[in-house]
Amino acid sequence: MSKQLLCSGMIVSTMTMVSRTMGLVRDVVIANLMGSSAATDIFFFANKIPNFLRRLFAEGAFSQAFVPVLAEYQANEDKTQVREFIAYVSGTLGILVTIVTLLGVIASPVITALFGAGWFLDWVNDGPSAYKFELASLILKITFPYLWFISFVALSGSILNIMGRFAVSAFTPVFLNIAMIAAAIWIAPTLQQPEIGLSIGVFLGGLIQFIFQLPFLYREGMLVRPKWGWSHLGVVKIRTLMIPTLFGVSVNQINLLFDTFIASFLVTGSISWLYYADRLLEFPLGIFGIAIATVILPSLSKKYIKQSSTQFSNTMDWGIRMVLLLGLPAMVGMIVLAKPILMVLFMRGEFGVADVHAASLPLIAYASSLLNIMLIKVLAPAYYARKDTKTPVRYGIVTMISNIVLNFIFAHFYDYVGLAMATAISALINVSLLYHGLHKLGVYRVNRETLLFTLRLMLSAAFMGSIIYELMPTNADWIAMALSTRSYILVDLITAGAITYIVSLFISGVRPHQLRAES
Repeated sequence: MSKQLLCSGMIVSTMTMVSRTMGLVRDVVIANLMGSSAATDIFFFANKIPNFLRRLFAEGAFSQAFVPVLAEYQANEDKTQVREFIAYVSGTLGILVTIVTLLGVIASPVITALFGAGWFLDWVNDGPSAYKFELASLILKITFPYLWFISFVALSGSILNIMGRFAVSAFTPVFLNIAMIAAAIWIAPTLQQPEIGLSIGVFLGGLIQFIFQLPFLYREGMLVRPKWGWSHLGVVKIRTLMIPTLFGVSVNQINLLFDTFIASFLVTGSISWLYYADRLLEFPLGIFGIAIATVILPSLSKKYIKQSSTQFSNTMDWGIRMVLLLGLPAMVGMIVLAKPILMVLFMRGEFGVADVHAASLPLIAYASSLLNIMLIKVLAPAYYARKDTKTPVRYGIVTMISNIVLNFIFAHFYDYVGLAMATAISALINVSLLYHGLHKLGVYRVNRETLLFTLRLMLSAAFMGSIIYELMPTNADWIAMALSTRSYILVDLITAGAITYIVSLFISGVRPHQLRAES
C-alpha cells in the first residue's frame, strides 16, 4: 500500500516540480518587468481574487467533497452510474460557476472596493492612489473568467486522480505559467500598462488548461454531456459536504486574502513583497505537501468505505512521516537562505537590493509555517474522507478569528511583515486543532515510533541548517557577486545541505523501512 502511495506521490511531486519551476520562471519574468511597483501590487491583487475563489470552490472545497462521493460510485463498479454522476455534477457546477463568473466580471468595482478598501477610500477622497482602484477593477474583469476555466480543470483533475491518472492534473498548471510568461515577453511590453498584458496571459492560461485535460477524460470514457442535477442524490451529497468544507479547507487562503485587504492600507510594495514571499513558499508546499495530500485523499476515502480503520491510520501515518521528512529541511533551508534565494531568482531589472530585504522578512515568517501548512494538507483529508466537514469548520473559525486579531496587532508593530507572522501563527493553531480532533476521536494518534522518527529528523534538519549558515557568504558578499557566481554558490549550499541532512538521517538511525505503512 505504501509503495503504491509513494509511486503516486513521486509522480505528482515530479509533475508539480515542473509546474512550480515554471511558476518561479514566471515570477522572475514579472519581477524583472515590473519589480514591486504600484502596478505590480495591482496585478497581484486582481490575480489573487480569482485564485482565492479557485482554491476555495474548485481545488479546495469542491475537490474535498467530490472525491469521497466519486469513490463511492466507483466502488460499485458501474461505469454507467459513474458517468451519469459526473454528468450531473459537471452540469450543476457549470451553471453555478457561470453565474458567479458573470457576477464577478460585472461587479468587479464592488469586489475591488471590498478587498482593496484602502485603494477604494483613496478613490472616494480623490487621493493620490485613486488610480489603483480603477485599474484593479479593470484588470479583475480580465482575470475573473479564469475561475470558470479552472473550476472544470479541478473537476476533471479529480476524476483523473481517482482513476490513478495523477500526472495529468499535476502537469496541467504548467500551461498557465507558459501563457503568463509568453504574455510577459510578447504582449505586456507592447502595452502602455504591462499589467493588462499579464492579465490577458492569466485568461489564456485558464483556457489552455481547460482544453488540455479534455482528451484524457475522453480516453477514460468520462467526457460526458453536462446535465443540471441540483436534486441528484450524488450532487446533494456533494452539496452537504461542500458547504461547511468551503470554510474549513480554505482557512489559509482566507487568511492570505485578509492580508491583502490590510496591505492595501500599507506602504506601496507591501502586496508584491508578500506575494513573492508566498510564491517561494508555494514551491516546496506544492512539490511535497500538496503532492502527498493529492494522493492521500482518494486512498483514505477508499479505506473508509471499506471500514478499514487500521489501514486508514497507517495511511495517515505514512503521510505524516513523509511530510516531516521533506518539510523540515525545506523549512530550515528557506529560513537560512531567504535572502540568497531572493537575490538569485528576482534581483534584476526593477527588483533591487531593497526589495530583496523587504521580501526576505515575510519569507522567513512564512517559511516558519511551512511544516504546519503541509501537515494541514494531510490532517484535513482525514476528516473529509470520513465525510466529517463540520469539525474542520469549527477549527477554521477559531483559526480565522485568531488570524484577524493577530493581523491587527502585528501589523501595528511590524507593518506588512506582521501579516506574515500572523499567518504563520494561525497555521500553527489550525494544525494543533486538527490533530487534537483526530486524537480525541481515536482516528489517528502519533505513536512512539513516529515521535522518535520526528526527533531524529529535527536534529538532522537543525544540523543541516547550522552547516549551511557557517558556509554561507556575508550579505555584502552576496550583493557584490555576479548573478552566475551567486547562483553557483546557492546551488552548492543547497547540495551541501541535502548531503548533510541525508548523512545525518542515516547516522541518527532513520531507515527506508520507517517510511513504510503496513497494510
